[in-house]
Amino acid sequence: MKTRQEAIAFCRSFAGVYEDYPFHDDNWTVMRHTKNKKTFAFIYERNGCTWINVKVDPEWRDFWRNTFSAVIPAYHMNKTHWNSIILNGTIPEEDIKRMIGESYDLTA
Repeated sequence: MKTRQEAIAFCRSFAGVYEDYPFHDDNWTVMRHTKNKKTFAFIYERNGCTWINVKVDPEWRDFWRNTFSAVIPAYHMNKTHWNSIILNGTIPEEDIKRMIGESYDLTA
């Protein structure tokens, strides 16, 4: 997964999800649950890469950050509960999908 469209398509594959643009800025795509309106992914372009902010269980937060240099404390978010995933080709796709899936579950 490298592009914004691939990230959005993967997020849309979950049940009861919709795409939102609440900031009136096309750079920021927000993926939300239909039932509770909670956000599980913020997808945006920054520094020439697609970034995804995902909610993370604090017990796993440091594991992801220590395992991949492209997982960092979330840009513009609470650093305890959110990570940024930088889609620069260094993180295996299954791990990106796992982090997005965990965010989806945590916010359901």
